[in-house]
Amino acid sequence: MEGLSLQQLGATNLRVSPLCLGLGDLGTRLTGDAAVRLLARFLAAGGNFVDTAHCYGFWGPNGTGASERELGAVMRELDCREQLVIATKGGHPACAPDYCRPEAYLAPEVIASDVQESLCRLGADRIDLYLLHRDDPRVPVDEVLDALHVQVAAGYVRHLGASNWSVERLAAANAWAAHAGRPGFAVSQVHFSLADPTWPVGDDPTMRTMTPAMRAWHEQTQLPVMAYSSSAGGYFAGREGGYSTATNAARRDRARALAEELHATPTQVALAYLRAQPFPVVPIVGTLAEAHLDEAVGATALSLTAQQAQWLAEG
Repeated sequence: MEGLSLQQLGATNLRVSPLCLGLGDLGTRLTGDAAVRLLARFLAAGGNFVDTAHCYGFWGPNGTGASERELGAVMRELDCREQLVIATKGGHPACAPDYCRPEAYLAPEVIASDVQESLCRLGADRIDLYLLHRDDPRVPVDEVLDALHVQVAAGYVRHLGASNWSVERLAAANAWAAHAGRPGFAVSQVHFSLADPTWPVGDDPTMRTMTPAMRAWHEQTQLPVMAYSSSAGGYFAGREGGYSTATNAARRDRARALAEELHATPTQVALAYLRAQPFPVVPIVGTLAEAHLDEAVGATALSLTAQQAQWLAEG
């Protein structure tokens, strides 16, 4: 594998790999020696950016926090904490019956508890990038940021991000932070891939998929995006899942054609598409297989033009 070159993440002082390793399955489907091997392979390729969450694993028996706990164990095994830039998330609403949460899931005491539990599970003294996993529009943005700034001031959190927030709320939060002379959200994490999901994209405040309006806002502000579901659940490798539409099928055909021209795979082309956007994008790649990780790393060698990216999306 070719080595990954680090890049600055937006306005932060974090230097991260152009791919982020998503750890949603760590501690549940990926454990022990297999987990150690996968993270070691990512590090060997030059990767250093990993993404987890307070809630990850809740879908399995006694799984809440499993991803963070397993990451902590792997870091101890590899002695690699200082090599990694850790992004984790908190402030998630309840997912009955396995993830019990208070009604006010962005209350200051809940954020503080989430941070401390994440630190304990990770065996770390700081979180490099802390994202609120969901928004709660009932809470004013100044109150949300006040609660987060307590964690920054205490040294528990270095930089802030938002996951699944609307651009309207992001803009309001960052405007307030700028007026108050405090750090705002340095990155946004949303569902984003070359294939659009078949489920409705509505105004659900707990989930966000990239829309044309969001793209325009990110191009204007240059706020970096961490793109989850970046390979559309294997759609470009032939799986269907929740992406079976005529539009997506045409995009996959174009990705296959361009992949043949570039001596790449369609999945690599789909990942390169994200990195060819007119604003910074770090694709999050979640995998259980070292071969799939190698394929994703290989995608960073592709550099698509704006015209190629537009053709992939629009034909």
